[in-house]
This record gives sequence, C-alpha cells and structure tokens, in this order.
Amino acid sequence: MPQYGSSVILFLEYTVRAIHESPLPVYFPMPNEIEISHITKGYGKLLAVKDLSLAVPRGTVFGLLGPNGAGKTTLVSILTTLLKPTSGTARVGGHDVVRDGAKIRSLIGVVPQDNNLDRYLTARENLILHAKMHRMGPSAYNPRIDELLSLMNLTDRQKDFPPKLSGGMQRRLVVARALVHDPRILFLDEPTTGLDPQAKRLIWDYFLSLKRDRTLFLTTHNMEEADFLCDQITIIDNGSPIASGTSAQLKDMAESSWFYEIGVHRGAEEYLRIFQRLPFIDCSSLQDGQIEVCLKKDGSLGALVEQIHPRDLKRISSRQPSLEDVFLKLTGRRLRQ
Repeated sequence: MPQYGSSVILFLEYTVRAIHESPLPVYFPMPNEIEISHITKGYGKLLAVKDLSLAVPRGTVFGLLGPNGAGKTTLVSILTTLLKPTSGTARVGGHDVVRDGAKIRSLIGVVPQDNNLDRYLTARENLILHAKMHRMGPSAYNPRIDELLSLMNLTDRQKDFPPKLSGGMQRRLVVARALVHDPRILFLDEPTTGLDPQAKRLIWDYFLSLKRDRTLFLTTHNMEEADFLCDQITIIDNGSPIASGTSAQLKDMAESSWFYEIGVHRGAEEYLRIFQRLPFIDCSSLQDGQIEVCLKKDGSLGALVEQIHPRDLKRISSRQPSLEDVFLKLTGRRLRQ
C-alpha cells in the first residue's frame, strides 16, 4: 500500500507540473454580460420585436445586423431601460432591465442613432454634463475629456456649440460622450452613420481596443462594419432573428450558391424579371443598375448568359459571398432596401 500511495502522489505531482509547464492555454467560458429571453415588444398589433432570445458573453463585440425597421433600435431601447418589453425578460450586467434600471444605467454607455447633443452647451460642456450625471469629479473627468477630444480630433473645436460642428464632428462627439464615464458595457446604435471613411476606421479601431475589458453591443446595417468589428452576429428581420454565427459561419450559409454581378447596357429590370423565372436562380436583385444573382450549385452560368442579348451584355464577374448575400438569400431582398 505505501508503494501504491507513493506512485499516486508521484503521478499527481507530474500531472500538476505538466499542466503548469504546458504551452497550451487553459480556456474558461466567459459569463454572459447580456441575456435576452423571449423578448417581445408590441405597439398595438405591430410587433417590433418578436420572441427574441440571445446571449452576449463578456468581453466580446456582438453585432445585431438588419435593415432599417427590423427592430434593432427597439431592442437597444429595452436593454438600455428606455422601453419596457411587452413580454419576456432581459438582464444587462446581471441586472433586470425592468427592476434595476438605475443600476444598469450606471454600467452602460449609449451611442444613439441621432446626434442628440445639447445645442446650448459647447462640445466640452456636453461632455462635462454627462460626466457630472455619472457623479464624476473634475479631477477625474477633465483628463478623460481631454483624452477623448484628442482621440476624436475635436480638441480645437471644444468651445464650439454643436450647430457649428459638421454632422461627422457631432457624431464623433456623441461617441466621446458615451465613453466619458468609462462604461463596462457599450450600446452602439448605428454608431458611425455619417462619418467619412477615415473617421469611421479610427473609431472602429478604438472600439476594438475596448474589447475584453468591456462588452460592445452594436446594431448596424453596414456589412463592412459588422465584418470588421463583430465576434458574433445575429441577423434580424421584421423583429425576429433569422441567422446567427460568426461572420465566416454566416458566409458559409451562402456557399451553396455561385454569386455573379451582371452589367447590361439596357433593360436591367426586364432581365431581372427573366432571371427570377429561371429554376436554377437562388436569389437575384437590382443594385445601382447592376443585376446581382446567385446560382444554385448545379446551375449553369452559360444558360443564364443565353438569356441576355449579346449587344446588351456589358460585363459579368463572379465574387465571394458576403453578409449582404446571406441576407439576400434568406429574405429575397437586399439589406439596404
């Protein structure tokens, strides 16, 4: 027995040492920062959100992708305690959105769709007011505001009132305001609408730098934005989720089709109607005068081209599926329609 016991002890010591010396990381599941269970929000007979459930792990960027009117802003309003759900439950930071509104509001920052700045306060005063609402003192908020104004390239405009700022500057100020009190959870409702590409990329990079220490809940109909930022995406339409996964997983849903962009000199709408009657067409749309089609894997590009008069064909090109294609395939329409 003593020999057997010694062997066990030696084995355990070896195992513990091997675990500590192993180059492989040990992963532990992250707790959920946001939990939504069967949330419904109705306005009379209209259901803006329908029986929606999802979970967002802490330290991730979650994207809610869908067209205007899909229910994205309604859901954000519920999670930020501005609206009460008709039914269902939701928890943010471990707190119930109906019972614990004040506690949730102390944990979150919100970038709304609209530039809802106080037009009678300067850019800096808008940030100071927000800091004071979160009970920050000058020694805490002044260096934080200096940092954010510099980040958003607004230092030279901090004494200007919002009406004197361009739409893009106002948008950057709204983003800065949401970050003043260093929130644990950020709700970003179409956060980069109206920004030029350079400012948009700057803010995207900053959002990514906030990951792990914070959780970001993003709503957007911008394909590139969701692709660049999000760890997990749920596509929503008419108040209900229709697909969820990583960007790569969602694009895999469209791998059963071939995607083509067809330019014609005339008659694009008529050709679209012809294509829609073909049995091997999975989906089709007209975008900026260009026909976009996805063929089933057993479909024939030659048979498609035969439908176009040679004098009308301008060009045809293939491409990789995108998140836009996933939405088109699932709903039969473009995300931006």
